[in-house]
Amino acid sequence: QVQVVESGGGLVQPGESLRLSCSPSGSTFHIYDMAWYRQTPGKQRELVISSQYGGPTNFLDSVKGRFTISRDFVKNLVYLQMNNLQPEDTAVYYCNTGPPARWDWGQGTQATVSS
Repeated sequence: QVQVVESGGGLVQPGESLRLSCSPSGSTFHIYDMAWYRQTPGKQRELVISSQYGGPTNFLDSVKGRFTISRDFVKNLVYLQMNNLQPEDTAVYYCNTGPPARWDWGQGTQATVSS
């Protein structure tokens, strides 16, 4: 069973950056499309950005030009580079396959953007 561990969140000011990491243990994740999702209280989890293996990257319009997804196939890690963060990016961020998300959700990592 795949266990996903996200890390790298924190508190930053508007305009600053964060790099989130995701380690999906117990999976040959290179065969999957990977994605980052986020959730805020009272709202459904939403797809932020996805990377189709060998294909295009899809993302929310609001993060276009600011967020990048990448993978390290040697270390079995997935990254989310978030630049020029804004208060509306505040959320718990999760990684998973997809879409659709095939694995059990990890605990996520909180990113808070506030001045």
